[in-house]
Amino acid sequence: MRIGIGYDSHRLVKKRKLILGGVTIPFEKGLDGHSDADVLCHALIDAAIGALGLGDIGRHFPDKDPKWKDSSSIDLLKTIVELASSHGYRVSWVDAVIIAEKPKLAPYIESMKKEIEKSGIPSGLVNIKAKTNEGMGFIGGGEGIAAYAICLLTEA
Repeated sequence: MRIGIGYDSHRLVKKRKLILGGVTIPFEKGLDGHSDADVLCHALIDAAIGALGLGDIGRHFPDKDPKWKDSSSIDLLKTIVELASSHGYRVSWVDAVIIAEKPKLAPYIESMKKEIEKSGIPSGLVNIKAKTNEGMGFIGGGEGIAAYAICLLTEA
């Protein structure tokens, strides 16, 4: 077995869609980034890459490479799930937390799980929690959103 932890955060900006866990969430701002800036998927990607011992998301999907501009983070996650498989591992469990002051995310969590399954992570192996930052820091001030994730890999 191998385990990895991932983290990501992005600024909230106008004129961008808010995409979390592959789900477009109605909100007046979205996350700024080279890809779709999905912090949940980026944290999951980093957790899986960490479990494999293969660096981080920037090594596999550099933000200076135009190839990844506006790319779907679900597709990037799928690439990493396939990479794990090519190394003889499968995802056995994922636990994640999204930290956002607004919008309320609880109504979207089940949809996020279904979208994440499209990456090749089997149904029932993803847990997602949503928390606020109680008004503290850049998240509490509505400037950004962050996510943490852990990923357990076992031999296939």
